Amino acid sequence: MTTRSVSRIIPAQATSDGAGVKLKRSLGQSNSARHDPFLMLDEFFSDEPADYLAGFPSHPHRGFETVTYMLDGHMLHEDHLGNKGHLKDGGVQWMTAGRGVIHSEMPQQDAGRMRGFQLWINLPAAEKMRPAHYEDIPASKIPRHQLPSGGEAILIAGQCQLDGHTVRGYINGADGKSLSTDPIYVDLRLQSGQRSHIVLPSEHNAFIYVYEGEAVIAGKHVASTSSALLSLGDELSISANGDTRLLLLAARPIGETIVQYGPFVMNSNDEIEQALRDYRDGVLTSD
Repeated sequence: MTTRSVSRIIPAQATSDGAGVKLKRSLGQSNSARHDPFLMLDEFFSDEPADYLAGFPSHPHRGFETVTYMLDGHMLHEDHLGNKGHLKDGGVQWMTAGRGVIHSEMPQQDAGRMRGFQLWINLPAAEKMRPAHYEDIPASKIPRHQLPSGGEAILIAGQCQLDGHTVRGYINGADGKSLSTDPIYVDLRLQSGQRSHIVLPSEHNAFIYVYEGEAVIAGKHVASTSSALLSLGDELSISANGDTRLLLLAARPIGETIVQYGPFVMNSNDEIEQALRDYRDGVLTSD
């Protein structure tokens, strides 16, 4: 077994998106801040309504997947086909944009806390023009695993071993919803001083994002609101310096050229130009 270590730390940077929603971006803050197939990770977190009320009005996507994980709050997703999905505390929306989606994500609250994450996962060239697909997953359907020494893992996607136990997320290879990048998405919540041992597929790229506390991996300290890209390997040990919460993300790399223009992620400049023409001509989402 080969132990994974920290190869790079990417502190999140304050920015805004949509109609001015304040957030922190780690992966995706530049073209070099990616970890194939992961393109972007944003954290939004505010008790101040002015930071989030404007939301994310209607906008397009093509060529990748978005995964929105809501810790606190209420967001309404609507798309060009009239589909609606309410994302509430602990819920997830997994959206495969494929050929094209035009949608909005708007807060359904005018007070209180809005907190969560949006992750972008690339699609291989052969799947970039597949039909769009959504799955809205309420918190009640997402498996939770109590760790032997305390703490908890919320299992959104994939399969791995946690402290000697094989665990499976809501989306996994045995459920008929398997994705070509075979993503693993775990919200890992550790108590102060706790150590967790994790076995991941050796061919997967992996990273963590610490959103509370501090994690220690192979002697490297990873502060809150930072992503740590991990070296290749089979196993990983994470220790908590204080009560710590983090996202553990892993997936099979695609290894293809990435050309991105805002919400369009393709493999060539010509494909980006085509996406822009399709959006302008009103056929981005056509079959």
